[in-house]
Amino acid sequence: MPEKPGSYEIKIEGIVQGVGFRPYIYRLAMQYNLKGWVLNSSSGVFIAAEGEKEPLQAFLQQLRQYPPSLAVIKSLTVQEVEERGYTEFIIKTSDDRQGKTALLSPDIAICDDCKTEVRDSLDRRFEYPFTNCTNCGPRYTIIKDVPYDRAMTTMDGFPMCPRCKAEYENPLHRRFHAQPNCCPVCGPHTWVVDRNGEMVRQDVRQLLKAGSIVAIKGLGGFHLAADAANRQAVTSLRQRKKRDRKPFALMVRDMETAHRYCVISQEEEKWLNTRSAPIVVLEEQKDTALPGEVIHPGLDTLGVMLPYTPLHYLLFDDELEILIMTSANISDEPLITDNDEALQKLAEIADYFLLHNRDIYNPCDDSVIRITALQTPQIFRRARGMVPGGIVIPADSPTVLATGGEMKNTFCITRNGEAFLSQHWGDLNHFNNYVNFQKGIKYFKKMLNVEPQTIVHDLHPNYQTSHWARQQKDVKRLEVQHHHAHMASVMAENGLQGEVLGLICDGTGWGTDAAIWGGEIMRGDYNGFTRLAHLKYMPLPGGDITAGKPYRMAMVYLYQALGEAGLDKTKSLLPDLTEQEKNLIVNRINNAREPLTSSCGRLFDAVGAILGICTINKYEGQAPAELEARADKYEKNHYEYHLEADDGVWLMDVLPMWRELLNDLQKGGRVGCIAQKFHLTLAEMFLETLLKLRDTTGLNRVVLSGGVFHNQILFIKMYELLTRQGFVVYYNQIVPPGDGGISLGQAIIASEVKG
Repeated sequence: MPEKPGSYEIKIEGIVQGVGFRPYIYRLAMQYNLKGWVLNSSSGVFIAAEGEKEPLQAFLQQLRQYPPSLAVIKSLTVQEVEERGYTEFIIKTSDDRQGKTALLSPDIAICDDCKTEVRDSLDRRFEYPFTNCTNCGPRYTIIKDVPYDRAMTTMDGFPMCPRCKAEYENPLHRRFHAQPNCCPVCGPHTWVVDRNGEMVRQDVRQLLKAGSIVAIKGLGGFHLAADAANRQAVTSLRQRKKRDRKPFALMVRDMETAHRYCVISQEEEKWLNTRSAPIVVLEEQKDTALPGEVIHPGLDTLGVMLPYTPLHYLLFDDELEILIMTSANISDEPLITDNDEALQKLAEIADYFLLHNRDIYNPCDDSVIRITALQTPQIFRRARGMVPGGIVIPADSPTVLATGGEMKNTFCITRNGEAFLSQHWGDLNHFNNYVNFQKGIKYFKKMLNVEPQTIVHDLHPNYQTSHWARQQKDVKRLEVQHHHAHMASVMAENGLQGEVLGLICDGTGWGTDAAIWGGEIMRGDYNGFTRLAHLKYMPLPGGDITAGKPYRMAMVYLYQALGEAGLDKTKSLLPDLTEQEKNLIVNRINNAREPLTSSCGRLFDAVGAILGICTINKYEGQAPAELEARADKYEKNHYEYHLEADDGVWLMDVLPMWRELLNDLQKGGRVGCIAQKFHLTLAEMFLETLLKLRDTTGLNRVVLSGGVFHNQILFIKMYELLTRQGFVVYYNQIVPPGDGGISLGQAIIASEVKG
């Protein structure tokens, strides 16, 4: 006798839309001779499946163990129901009546199948720059609402031609319900204009090879492109963009090209080829033909990515193999996404413009990562290809909105035990970035279908995020100290509970005593913290303005270490410091009129300035980055330092280091050796302090966070020293250790805090 049939209703939540889930289910149902249906809803994918028990169980097992490669299943629930008597298996129209809980997919880099098509002269999509399928293409940057259907994207103005529609409706085709599906007949198109907006018929590749600078509308915004091998073109781009020192990102034709210019580990190659296709910071090969001094002045690394859209892929040929591909925004302004805006703002920079008519709904910069010596990722900027992917957090609490920091801003919204970080917004002191931040919050709330019960902001009273949070009505508000948020971000992404020791090093963060913190050791959990140690306070001349003028902080350390004798050295060591500026700062210090800081970032600035490496920061973190690049990795010695207890708090004093460092400098010591000894001094000082604190607290888990830990010398040395002493060390891998990650820490604190 045949086995009694069964009937199941299945609900799947997670990233299950725009990833080929429904055709996968359809094919699986055909394989096991099942009847029923599958549909998208605002909350996920729903399946009704009927058939014999054994095939049904095999269907479920296959579904659980081998979902589509792009899918991320958060939950899968199965309910046995009465038979409905289905006669076939169909894919139903999407249902948006359910509450919006479906997760959005990040944008996905071009797949190999689509690459083959755009290079095949016999294919109807030959050299078509908007070729995509279920396995690749735009997602987040074009989605206006869920469920993820074409009408909810910026492709809604491009009706499919009969051939595209046939692919779209065929469950067995890899373009089944690929919402951006199109071809040259029915889809978006590109065109080239000069800076006056006049049409140009030349091939973009020829323009680039001739040395022109081209503004290219991409996936999440405009890039400025130039032939990276053309010194004159790169120099011209740097001059026109008024970008004196900040390194340019590169896009290379393929992996073979990447290997010719960079030293690439297996893990780095893996990341270059991921679906997110981030910029990966790589060691530059020696003696390449690239004009490195104008591509990445003062650094020994290159930021490299592979082409992640067909449009990018088609920019390269046998001659053109490596391009500058830098964001086209102007000095910390938001990404440019609109054609007219690009022509207006970039007319004095770009010679030509490669435009297209597919709108960008969500601006999204390129993600940037580095692979550490531990072969783990460290994120500088979490954006395209990663956002809006959720992060599992320890708490499943009422919805929280965390507003992040002022610089490198991201916000974070929690829902059902997951945290959703926005893309990188940049400096919110720029009005348009602040506007985009607010728009982004409205968008995320709509897409996630949530209304946060708690809003979290930084303790700093004058951050734009603090101002915005205080303006919101009928909602609970929580202030979180900046470095506590850094610590909590590591705890959250590592699923830690209970107390830890946190070594948090960055440029600035408002302290509970109204000083500017930044070199901190604390104990704590999500519910609170106690400050146990910090870099000894130094005056911060002019407050935040000093971040752009490292020579000021160098003068402070000279004065504090050597008194009047230190001031005498400023003429030779700090030529950017005027006599008038010096006298003003000294007067303010002597009268206790300058704010105080324990900032590790400003200490790095000061050392970079005193060594003549960087006296004025042309971009955030320039002095520390160039100091790291100049350090002689073979140097093994460190300088003296002093630890003293003050009312139960350890003060970490680096003035002894400064005296020895200046003595080395006076004797003609090599800058690279001095730079390395500085790094090692900090590592030894932090280690000794943490050993003392372990003895008194009994805590053996240490988290490392803060923007200073982008510095690989300090990060790796701390990891090695601490693990050698038996500490268990945790650090950021999913979110940036810098301020781009603190919104996660804020959110988990608000989710877990008691009282």
